Amino acid sequence: MVDEKDKPLSLVMFSGTDDKLTAAAVLAVGAAVMGRPVNLFLQYYALDAFRVGKVKADHAISPEATESQAPIIRGHKGQHWSELLKQAKDVGEVNIQACALSMDMFGIGREDLDPMVDGIEGVAAFMASVSDGQVVFI
Repeated sequence: MVDEKDKPLSLVMFSGTDDKLTAAAVLAVGAAVMGRPVNLFLQYYALDAFRVGKVKADHAISPEATESQAPIIRGHKGQHWSELLKQAKDVGEVNIQACALSMDMFGIGREDLDPMVDGIEGVAAFMASVSDGQVVFI
């Protein structure tokens, strides 16, 4: 029987807003600290946030944030999502892969990606890495 902590947490990153990237990074750190393998699969707008020179840029916040919530989210002084992901990689098994189809759609090459991205893979390879673990779509 497979221990729950051995099952990977796989995050399909679609949104590229800072609040959703931060939420994903917090989940990644938590799982990594618990000893769970973590897979991040970067698609569409999340992929754009991982481009060289764009990681620390303002990626806005989700449109569902209300007028009263937006200043709270913007004013939060926690660590940047990229720093959280680096911490997760330091403490655990965290694999960040760019979606090959999204790369092709947006005309992005490997040289365009931040070094924290480990590689490029297709959907089939990502699904194989999921195994019988959890998949979260953000």
